[in-house]
This record gives sequence, structure tokens and C-alpha cells, in this order.
Amino acid sequence: MKIIISNKSIPLKVANSFWLKFKGFMFKKNINHALLFKNCNGIHTFFMKEEIDVILTDKENNVLYLYPNLGKNKVILPKKNVYNTYELPKGSINKLKTNDKIKIRD
Repeated sequence: MKIIISNKSIPLKVANSFWLKFKGFMFKKNINHALLFKNCNGIHTFFMKEEIDVILTDKENNVLYLYPNLGKNKVILPKKNVYNTYELPKGSINKLKTNDKIKIRD
């Protein structure tokens, strides 16, 4: 799968098990893909090795919140109406705006 942002394609993996959801990008360096956390409305960046970009969307993948260059040891508290959380490599969402729609391709 891929996520398309500003005509740029980024490989996308789904965190679909307890372990993948728990681990996320903790302890990772050189992040080169995105992670999708379904039915997730908040995250933390404890034990992260580098900054990431974060997108929170509704069920239709409309962007509700953007967190560019989110640093280590930060918390995004749960937000109302958020269904999907995307974690991406730093610098991936520079041209994205609230209310844009995220495109996912197989």
C-alpha cells in the first residue's frame, strides 16, 4: 500500500496487531515509510529516535489535525471524531492542509 501526499507516494504499512501498534516507530532510525493506526485518535513519541509527521483523519480520510516535525517525548491526546492516525517520515506533510483528503493506493 501507498499513501499519496502532494503527488508524492510513500510506502504505507498498517499497524494491525497489538505488537505493531505498541511498537510503531519506537527505536527506529531512518524512517522511510508511513504507518497507519486504524481506530486510533492519539499517540505518543516516547522512545523515538527521530522526529515524525503525524496526520489525524476521520473515517473518510479527511485531514482533521496535522503535526509536522513532532519531536521526541511528545503526546497527542485523544481527539474527538478522529478515526485514523498516520505516522510519516519528517517533512512528508509540508504542503498538506486541514480538510484535504488522504489518498491510499494498493
